[in-house]
Amino acid sequence: MGVPSEQDLIYDWNRHDAEVILTDKPVELNDETLRDGLQNPSVTDPHIDKKLRLLHLMSGLGINSVNLGLPGAGPRARADITRMAKEISDQKLGLYPNCACRTVKADITPLVDIVQKTGMDNECASFIGSSPIRQYAEEWTIDHIRKLSVDAVEYGVQNGLSMMYVTEDTTRARPEDIRTLYTAAIEAGAKRIVVCDTCGHAMPYGVRNLIHFVRQVVEDTGVKDVKIDWHGHSDRGLGVINALSAVKAGADRIHATGLGIGERVGNSAMDLLLVNMRLDGLIDRDLTQLSEYVKLVSEICEVPLHNMYPVFGHDAFRTATGVHAAAIIKAKNKGADWLADRVYSGVPAGWFGLHQNIEIGFMSGVSNIVYWLRAHHIEPERPLVDKIFTAAKQHSKVLTDDEVWNLVKYHEFETDQPLTDTLDEWKQQIREEKEA
Repeated sequence: MGVPSEQDLIYDWNRHDAEVILTDKPVELNDETLRDGLQNPSVTDPHIDKKLRLLHLMSGLGINSVNLGLPGAGPRARADITRMAKEISDQKLGLYPNCACRTVKADITPLVDIVQKTGMDNECASFIGSSPIRQYAEEWTIDHIRKLSVDAVEYGVQNGLSMMYVTEDTTRARPEDIRTLYTAAIEAGAKRIVVCDTCGHAMPYGVRNLIHFVRQVVEDTGVKDVKIDWHGHSDRGLGVINALSAVKAGADRIHATGLGIGERVGNSAMDLLLVNMRLDGLIDRDLTQLSEYVKLVSEICEVPLHNMYPVFGHDAFRTATGVHAAAIIKAKNKGADWLADRVYSGVPAGWFGLHQNIEIGFMSGVSNIVYWLRAHHIEPERPLVDKIFTAAKQHSKVLTDDEVWNLVKYHEFETDQPLTDTLDEWKQQIREEKEA
């Protein structure tokens, strides 16, 4: 009798009475790592060659569009944006570029120049604050914001740009102001509007309420084919769940950044969004390059990857706990890889080019030791297992591979009986596989 199916062995409460998705179109993803991500004060602005590497990974992951930066930020920013736009065009990466600009001509004009120079469309994300608190701080009236918005959108359209109108702090804006601004921008020629949780204020049900309201505003304009984007931040730790709520509420495109880097505590994390969309059945694509994408963002932006970061942290698929390890080993012994990947993990490591790791520590059982020894082609003799078990219980941390190897070698020395003629060769091979 074969192993039962995944559906037979896992009851998924996430599917029970699930929220209805209000669109049958695949949701698009916009990568903001190289714009909003770089606005975090602790990150490093990567060299252009490293930015180009990241663009290729975005393309390989099926990300639809990418924000290349702020043309108004200066000559270096414009040079990088121009080079990246050329790379996207020359290498046919399939990414649709966009750039962030304030609702002023001085920001939009450099983007017009870049588009003319590269010959490639580059969507203009023209942004301005919309909430009462922002209006009060800036001493703006809603009429003033409306005029700046209309002038900017019309100027971009007149100069051949695709205009994306962005209201900052939408999640704390009055309904009547949202309606006024979006209606005016759409009538001026904006083909996409962006709902922003700029300060990370929203809760999932607030996202749903707001997206539903904005959809109605768009419909009321009578203008066809206007898209709605969601751009979220993580000040309350809700960046990813809010992004998923926006998807379920019918947003057409979601903005996110690698590792969730961005202003203050960051944005919705693109990597975790992709993981959850894959798990939720919203996308079905190869994500084995996602680990490389995460590592590259961490490296080039100099953002440390925490050991317990979901899925891609060092500890995500490690266990040294006896009960957990025993269950994984029993699942492996049944001959179904997906079973071992799921029995003690809500995320299948194999989907992302990763694997489960069973290690030996102070909370381990004998099964951990037997598994480790067999994985390294060493016969798990009882005296050796007992020696490692005793050592593990005396340590306050998980044993490293080198520490276990030393115990094996010491046991060989004591017994004057090599457990394998190729022990050193196996050890070197394991090290080389890790380094690769």
